[in-house]
This record gives sequence, C-alpha cells and structure tokens, in this order.
Amino acid sequence: MDIATIIGLVLAAGLVVGSILIGGDLSAFIDVPSLLIVVGGTVAAALTAESLANCIGSIKVAMNAIKLRANDPIETIGKLVELSTVARREGIVALENAKVEDEFFGRALRMAADGASGEEIDATLNGEIGAMKLRHKRAGALFKFCAGSAPSMGMIGTLIGLVQMLQALDDPAAIGPSMAVALLTTMYGAIIAFMIMSPIATKLEHRSNEESTHMKVVVDGVGAIVAGLNAQAIRDRLEARLPPAMRQDQDAA
Repeated sequence: MDIATIIGLVLAAGLVVGSILIGGDLSAFIDVPSLLIVVGGTVAAALTAESLANCIGSIKVAMNAIKLRANDPIETIGKLVELSTVARREGIVALENAKVEDEFFGRALRMAADGASGEEIDATLNGEIGAMKLRHKRAGALFKFCAGSAPSMGMIGTLIGLVQMLQALDDPAAIGPSMAVALLTTMYGAIIAFMIMSPIATKLEHRSNEESTHMKVVVDGVGAIVAGLNAQAIRDRLEARLPPAMRQDQDAA
C-alpha cells in the first residue's frame, strides 16, 4: 500500500472539511445539483474522450499505483547478483527454481532457464515494458484530461447558477440556492482537479518511471546472467541505472 497517497488524500479532505467547520456549517457546502454538474460532467467528458474499456482500465491502473508498493531496485539487484552466483555454480537451469514475488521477474527467469538467448529475452520483455508504459501514459493522460475538465464543469455550473439567479431576482427565496450552485460548482471543480485528479496523474507518471526502471534492471540482469558475467560485473552494470545516491547507499551497506 502506498501510504503517502492515502495520507495526501485524507489530509487534503481533512483540511477542506476542517476549514469549513471552523467557519460554519458543513451542510451549507453540500449541494447535489452542483455535484451532479461537476462530477457527472467530468465523467461524461472522460467517456466522450475515451472508450469505456480504457476509462475502466485507467481506474484500475490508478488503483494499482495507489495500492501496490513499488519494487525496490536495490532489492532486485541484490537478488539478481545472488542468482548469478547460483547460475554459475549450478547452471542456468537452476534459475527455474528461484522464488521471486514479482511476476515479470519470474517470467524473465523462466525464459533464461528454458534456454532463451539474451537477445530473445531483451526483445520479448522490452516489448512488455513498452506496453506497460503505454497503458500508464494513457491512464495518466485521462486523469490530466479530467483535471482540466473539472474546473470547466465548475464554470458551466457557475453560469447555470447565475442565470437562475438573474431569473429569480423578483423571488428572494430563490436567489440563495441559485447563488449556492454558482459558487459551489467552482469549488467542487477546483477540489476534484487540484486535490484528486492532478496528483493521481503525477503519481502515475512517477510510478510508471519506477516500474520501468525495475523492469529494465530485471531484463539487463537476467541477460547478464545468461551471458555468464560474474556477480560484481552484474552489480556494476545494474547500479549504473540507479541515481548516484542509491548506488552510494548500496556501497555503504
């Protein structure tokens, strides 16, 4: 579970609700027509821009980014170095019995144990990396689209509320509800865009980069094992993909 995302969303909601409660009544900021305009309008715009299957897929990608812990490349490198020693001592077929939790990692090891060449492993798994990045990019683009659409829907709601207010100037009792729609739709649009959609889109981009780095480390590492490189050479090759600070931490350990 990515606790940072949960903390961020809960903290954002808490700050908004807390500031409302300090100054007044929460019920005054709940307006069903405004929610229908902003939430419903944003969903409708997303469905217009994308297919239903891709909208559902984007939600699944976002949920995975929030729920699943990113793979630690340092741990992956350590495991690959360990497996390289096993392969040199017992043969490449021994990789078939390696226990790894990551499905992609396991697939790479099975290919190596089945006798695939480094070039075959590279071509097959890099194709999977490209497909993963495309899915994440498409999901991130949809959330960015929603982040841009929500304030626009808020503006539409504001205009609707202003029109209703102007039509009801002779009825003071109707002015308040119309003004509430006008103002609350703008607030809802801003909250959805800047506290939910934009952060999720950014999180997806970061998570995609992290996962891509992990997968490329796996591909390079397994390819190096197949090529028969020694453990230190494999560690040096794989750590070159990491930021200097991470490499220094590993060296210090």
